[in-house]
Amino acid sequence: MLQESEIAAIAEALDRAERTRTQTGLISLAHPDAGIADAYAIQQRWIAQKLAAGRRIIGWKVGLTSKAMQQALRINTPDSGALLDDMLFETGATVPAGRFIQTRIEAEIAFIMRAPLADEATTPEDVIAATEAIAPSLEILDTRVLRADPVTGAMRNIVDTISDNAANAGIVLGDTRARPADVDMRHIGAIVMRDGEVEETGLGAGVLNNPAAGIAWLARRLAANGQRIEAGDIVLSGSFIRPLEAPHGCTIDADFGTFGRVTCHFA
Repeated sequence: MLQESEIAAIAEALDRAERTRTQTGLISLAHPDAGIADAYAIQQRWIAQKLAAGRRIIGWKVGLTSKAMQQALRINTPDSGALLDDMLFETGATVPAGRFIQTRIEAEIAFIMRAPLADEATTPEDVIAATEAIAPSLEILDTRVLRADPVTGAMRNIVDTISDNAANAGIVLGDTRARPADVDMRHIGAIVMRDGEVEETGLGAGVLNNPAAGIAWLARRLAANGQRIEAGDIVLSGSFIRPLEAPHGCTIDADFGTFGRVTCHFA
């Protein structure tokens, strides 16, 4: 385990990287013995700094739920991060230039919770029972940590990603709402376009074969650490497309068919 002083220093480096829009070096390279528990400790320390500065948690994100992404990082488990009030954008919003460092987009099903989840035995059925509605969404990813070290060529790994709040930076929430028990979430899909050109397509089944399974995993992980998903929280269940680069000047349009549409523009 990392020392408390090391955790604090890394959290401050992440915060500084976000504020100055200048990426920090690979945590995994500077601290090769750091593990997943260390990464979550760093993430929690950084989120605590944000809360102390006046931010508010509005939900959570689950990431690395697809087999392709897990294999790419050589892990067999999802990861998670916190959603804060300043991360929320409405569909059709323009993301200001300079807000983020190196943005990418993922298409996801968002769960809006009716009741809390705080049980280490939470099941997908429990998640559906506790959900008020689901909505189409885009997750905005950013990288406060370098994707690759310029000297060694080492790539960031799960320790870097979790520490960096699971790469979360924002959420664009669509207007459509549905009851999860009334739809087959495995067959909810999206055609994701950048500047009018189709770049990615996918189905909800790509998220652990059931998007509610990712939320159940999150509830169990949080409960094991004395935390919980609260009523009213927005929870991103995980992407069913690969991350799509979203450079300055581009427009992203995710067509979820009968489930609605979500768009945003990056100034």
